[in-house]
Amino acid sequence: MSSIPAELKYSAEHEWVAAESEGVVRIGITDFAQDALGEVVYVEHPEVGSTVAAGDVVGEVESTKSVSDIYAPVAGEIVAVNETLDAEPQAINSDPYGAGWLFEVKLAEDSGADALLSSEQYTEQVG
Repeated sequence: MSSIPAELKYSAEHEWVAAESEGVVRIGITDFAQDALGEVVYVEHPEVGSTVAAGDVVGEVESTKSVSDIYAPVAGEIVAVNETLDAEPQAINSDPYGAGWLFEVKLAEDSGADALLSSEQYTEQVG
């Protein structure tokens, strides 16, 4: 069974969202998603400073099995990316909720964060 931390919010596309500081959230892919992908070998980051809408494709994760799009679960401005993943993309597999985070977003006024799933709702989605 995949790990689904209760304190996080989730998107239907298997991203997690954690509050970092006032108006900024950190985003990554869930344990369920990294397990389905297999060994991650490359991450394409979104561009810092770009504005995204909830649901936009902002990058991709490549594994030995496939390539998957990364979606913005909320709207706002990309303010940071996890550059450590350039050299250590496997951190997504070993620590998806910690060292394997993908990017941070400064939330827009109408960010869509209220549409995110709770851990219980996400657990129901992934079975």
